[in-house]
Amino acid sequence: MSGKQTALVICPGRGTYNKPELGYLARHHGHRKDLLATFETERTRLSQPNLSSLDSADRYSVATHTRGDNASLLIHACAMGDFAAIDRKKFEIVAVTGNSMGWYISLACAAAATQENAARIVNTMGTYMQDSLIGGQIVYPLVDDNWQTVPGRREEIETLIEEVNQAPDAQTGISIHLGGMLVLAGNETGLKALSTALPVIDRFPMMLANHAAFHTDLQAPVSKRGLADLPPDMFRKPTIPMIDGRGTIWQSVSTDTKTLHAYTLGAQVTEVYNFTRAIEVAMREFAPDRIIILGPGTTLGGAVAQSLIGINWQGLSSKEDFIERQKTAPLILSMGREDQRDLIV
Repeated sequence: MSGKQTALVICPGRGTYNKPELGYLARHHGHRKDLLATFETERTRLSQPNLSSLDSADRYSVATHTRGDNASLLIHACAMGDFAAIDRKKFEIVAVTGNSMGWYISLACAAAATQENAARIVNTMGTYMQDSLIGGQIVYPLVDDNWQTVPGRREEIETLIEEVNQAPDAQTGISIHLGGMLVLAGNETGLKALSTALPVIDRFPMMLANHAAFHTDLQAPVSKRGLADLPPDMFRKPTIPMIDGRGTIWQSVSTDTKTLHAYTLGAQVTEVYNFTRAIEVAMREFAPDRIIILGPGTTLGGAVAQSLIGINWQGLSSKEDFIERQKTAPLILSMGREDQRDLIV
C-alpha cells in the first residue's frame, strides 16, 4: 500500500479571480518562471497585457480583471500552478473535472493538451467570447440557507423561462447546473425580463460582470470560430480520466481526440454545462478520499458541497452536516484557502 490518499481535482471557471485574489499568481507561483513563460508567450503573441502585470496591479478592476480576454488565462495560470504544487507523495489524482471554463483547464491537468496548446485554447476562447460578448448570465439559488433543495423552485424557474421566451425578442435558458445554484443565460431583453420575474432572495438574482451567455446556442458564432482556428491535432488522449459537463468520462485508452476536439469547442460551448452531474459521476465512479479544488478563489466549494448533499454522499444532507464533517475529516480541500492549502502542497 502506498499510503496515498486518492483525490478528485476540480478546476475553476470564470469569476474566481476577484479582489481578494489580486497577487495570487505572484504570491504562490512567482518562482515558477518556466510555467509563467508559457502563458506570457501566448499573451505576447496577441499583444495582450501580460499576466504578471494584471496580477500585480495596484488595484483590482472589475472592468479589467473580469474581461474574458484577461480573466481566462490568468485563472488558468493560477490553477495550473496549483495543480503542479499538489504533493504527489500524499495524493494520487484519480480524476479531474472543472466548472465551465474549468473544462479547458482540465485538458492541461490531464495532459489532453500540451501546456502551450492548452494556454492557446483558454486564451483564444476567452478572447473570442470577449470580442463577441453575446448576452449575459445571472445566478439564482435552488436551495435554502441550510443547502437543502426548496421544493418546487426549479420548476418555478423553468416556468418563468418558458414565459419570458414567449416574447419574440427574448431568449433565455439554463447555462450551468452549479450545485445549489442555477446559472441562467440569455440575451439582454430576455435576462432583463427574467431578472424582473424572479422573486428577490437576498442578493439574487445576481448578474455576473463581463459574462456572456455561455453554454447556450447564442454562443454558436464563438464555437464556430474556435472550431475553425483551433485544430484537432492540438488535442491528445488524457493520462488522467476527465469528467465533462455532461457527466461523460474520457478515459486514456478510449478517447478519440477528434471527438474530444468537437465536444470541447462545440457542445461544451453551446449546450448546458452540468457541473453538478460531473461531481456526482466523479464521486460514484472514483470514490476519492479527498476533493481538491484548484485556486484562485474559494467560491466553488459551496457548489461542490451542495452537489454532494444532493446525492447524500457519505450521509451528508445539509450545510450543518458538511461543516461538521469539514472540522474532523475534511472531504473538500480548497487551494484558495491558506489553511487548507497547507494540507495539499
